[in-house]
Amino acid sequence: MPLRTWSALIVLAAVAGYSCGSTPAGPSRLPAGVWGGDHVTLEVADARVHLELDCAHGDIPVVPALDREGQFEVAGAYVREHGGPIRQGEIPDTHPAIYSGRVAATTMSLTIRLSDTSERIGAFTLESGSSGRVVKCL
Repeated sequence: MPLRTWSALIVLAAVAGYSCGSTPAGPSRLPAGVWGGDHVTLEVADARVHLELDCAHGDIPVVPALDREGQFEVAGAYVREHGGPIRQGEIPDTHPAIYSGRVAATTMSLTIRLSDTSERIGAFTLESGSSGRVVKCL
């Protein structure tokens, strides 16, 4: 076979191998469902995430994408709660927050940090399918 034909076959084989082989997966999303641990419950819905914590709650307006290592970082809101009733006209103690962590199989590590004050709220370990153990303010 002439050299030109061999070159064309090599290029064709490379292209075919690339298109038929596995391509890198795009970022996956935080798996839907309930995740829980000590002092935290996290619920992943179709388009958002809601958290309940001891004397606080949080919301993330999107479901975080996971990188290849299962890590995520996303902005949301963190609201401090207090005991007793909520007064009419009371403004919630809301802060912008960064939720970051890593998912490995059925375990999630989660860190919450307030964006406006850099206060670290805490680090939590959650298990998929667990409702968690949260104590609300009385």
